[in-house]
Amino acid sequence: MAMKWIFILLLLQLSCHVRPGWCGKVLVWPTEYSHWMNMKTILDELVQRGHEVTVLTSSASILVDPNKPSAINFEIYPTSLTKDDFEHIFMQVLSKWIYIPDDTFFSYFSQMQDMLWELYISFRKLCKDVALNKKLMTKLQETRFDVILADPFGPCGELLAEVLKIPLVYSLRFTPGSTIEKHIGGLPFPPSYAPVVLSELSDQMTFMERVKNMIYVLYFDFWFQTFDQNKWDQLYTEVLGRPTTLFELMSKAEMWLIRTYWDFEFPRPFLPHFVFVGGLHCKPAKPLPKEMEEFAQSSGQNGIVVFTLGSMVSNISEERANVIASALAQIPQKVLWRFNGKKPDTLGPNTRLYKWIPQNDLLGHPKTKAFITHGGTNGIYEAIYHGVPMVGIPMFADQPDNIARMQTKGAAVRLDFNTMSSADLLNALKTVINDPSYKENAMRLSRIQHDQPMKPLDRAVFWIEFVMRHKGAKHLRPASHDLTWFQYHSLDVIGFLLACVATAIFVITKCVLFCCQKCANPGKKGKRE
Repeated sequence: MAMKWIFILLLLQLSCHVRPGWCGKVLVWPTEYSHWMNMKTILDELVQRGHEVTVLTSSASILVDPNKPSAINFEIYPTSLTKDDFEHIFMQVLSKWIYIPDDTFFSYFSQMQDMLWELYISFRKLCKDVALNKKLMTKLQETRFDVILADPFGPCGELLAEVLKIPLVYSLRFTPGSTIEKHIGGLPFPPSYAPVVLSELSDQMTFMERVKNMIYVLYFDFWFQTFDQNKWDQLYTEVLGRPTTLFELMSKAEMWLIRTYWDFEFPRPFLPHFVFVGGLHCKPAKPLPKEMEEFAQSSGQNGIVVFTLGSMVSNISEERANVIASALAQIPQKVLWRFNGKKPDTLGPNTRLYKWIPQNDLLGHPKTKAFITHGGTNGIYEAIYHGVPMVGIPMFADQPDNIARMQTKGAAVRLDFNTMSSADLLNALKTVINDPSYKENAMRLSRIQHDQPMKPLDRAVFWIEFVMRHKGAKHLRPASHDLTWFQYHSLDVIGFLLACVATAIFVITKCVLFCCQKCANPGKKGKRE
């Protein structure tokens, strides 16, 4: 195995010499779970093209595994956090988030903000451990990287870019309310037809929905904070030795790779340094393991249903599991369910449980009729890629919003995890399987995903290489970054023009009054004489 990777590295080095000027050094600041899975796809492609990729990861990392054979370099830095502690914090936040009551708007998002801040205490510690590690920072400076690829969900990449004086490229799905994309990246979001992320609205809004969307805009702009900005500003100021802010450094990003596309998004304005690369991880299905293939083939004309609630939800309550199993037992399809827990008492003979399933390969299987999903972006894009209709059971974060979009586009039915009954799930499955419109809409989205001039992964890699070749992309940076908020909205110009109009009206009024007084008393001067 070692000889294999040595051979691959030698080939990559050779390719750099064959294509001089194309190969560069990429530093990566990753985050965890699906964020890392998406980024890993880009990194593997960069390596295939001959670039030297170094992932900066902590000793507490959950999914980033430096011990697996790979052509990617891993720079591990020590931290006082343990892997168990870090994972426990993630799972604790997740478990709270799933059960937040969403009956009141302000209560829901207030609790969400508190949980995010709790998680970001750990992120800030990881950032401090790497940024104040002088030996490591010296080593990174001596390596002379050409670009840093980071996910703004876990801040620090922008700080490293500033210290190392290298261009910054972001890879992200969204931030709550799209506040970072809007205020830091400058991306326009007209609230009249561009729904705020997490609002669960579409671009076809009624008057009251536009009122709701505006309330979301105002709330996220002026109240909700994804990060505890003051503490991040203090850390960044301490590291750089000069006053600065988190948002100031984030605004220096050269490119923003957004992990969605127009098969998922609603049309809205965007800027040249925002590139939509949704579905970059999607690929044709590979053959299933023998046992799974035999089970799928045994379904006959009825086909199969694929069911998973994602990698972060490892277990659910017995009561919920039995509700779900009871519904699955009543459909004629065979079901492959990713499940880790006690076997439900109501499990039917048509359902098999697996601790892991090859999700993409199952969704691409010709027997697949429906996909029961929690609504994670990765899973939704694989369903779009293969044209599979969905039953959405969102759990937390952007998942309700994702499913709402698929529902609007006619490719999904949505259920509530905490309140759905067996009958609800059974009816939803019958709807997406038996109503041909859901399959037709899923295939329409699939055709949009496939019909692009450049594959999403190639597009993402191209722009990273572009930033490396040109040492940035300043010519794509909008001038809005250099304006204050009142200049951006032309409030100073509007104020000036209003003042001019008011002055003109005042002067004209005074002149008219003066003339009227003269005309009203024409003989007054003569009488005095």
